[in-house]
Amino acid sequence: MTARAARPVGTVTRGTTNPNRLRRMDRWIAAVHGAALRRADDPVAVDLGYGAAPWTAVELLTRLRAAAPRTRVVGIEIDPARVAAARPYEREGLVFRHGGFEVPVPERPLLIRAANVLRQYDETEVAAVWRQLCARLAPGGLLVEGTCDEIGRRHVWVALGPEGPRTVTFATRLGSLDRPSDLAERLPKALIHRNVPGEPVHAFLRDFDRAWAAAAPYASYGARQRWLRAVRDLTAGWPVTDSPARWRQGEVTVAWAALAPRN
Repeated sequence: MTARAARPVGTVTRGTTNPNRLRRMDRWIAAVHGAALRRADDPVAVDLGYGAAPWTAVELLTRLRAAAPRTRVVGIEIDPARVAAARPYEREGLVFRHGGFEVPVPERPLLIRAANVLRQYDETEVAAVWRQLCARLAPGGLLVEGTCDEIGRRHVWVALGPEGPRTVTFATRLGSLDRPSDLAERLPKALIHRNVPGEPVHAFLRDFDRAWAAAAPYASYGARQRWLRAVRDLTAGWPVTDSPARWRQGEVTVAWAALAPRN
């Protein structure tokens, strides 16, 4: 008699997904983590909780292979029916597996992407999930966990290494942005309930709105120029870790320690 497989860790999500929804996150991963993927002999990336359709895993393979052609992607879902539905989309370099936060792959992945997975969990559960996922990473690996809207116009994610959280990235389609604090509705679970006075993320979004307002004269040159100016002004008081090359993409990345919740 064979032992029964361990039950996957986690709960089934709503499974909402759309093609191209995670393009901003994927673009950022390829830019900042592509070199690490290229250096690896057999780089494995995991799309954890890809949802009711496999589009995000298929797209992740395409985008990562443009940066690191040897990358393999494993899509993991806790709902067996979703895994069965995804199997026809398997191809060289892309497979789908049943599982959860235990990340049931034989290799230690160099990347785990978990988008829109933790929204349904309590804030108190996030740290333990982060630790469990980071423990599965290969040396030099990256966990990217965050939330976006249904069509990927607004997205906020945390990047973590085996040692824990490193940065928070805010990314948006600039033409649809009224003010930077609009991104508050897409804060990841670790931060979304902390957007209140006295918390660092609330102060950051307040200062970002002020910088955006001060940069209003640049709007005549387009939303991108206004964003660039606002982020440049923001660097005077906040540890922005990326460069104008990323800002031009409608992104800004800040050190986690500056935004981490109090207590």
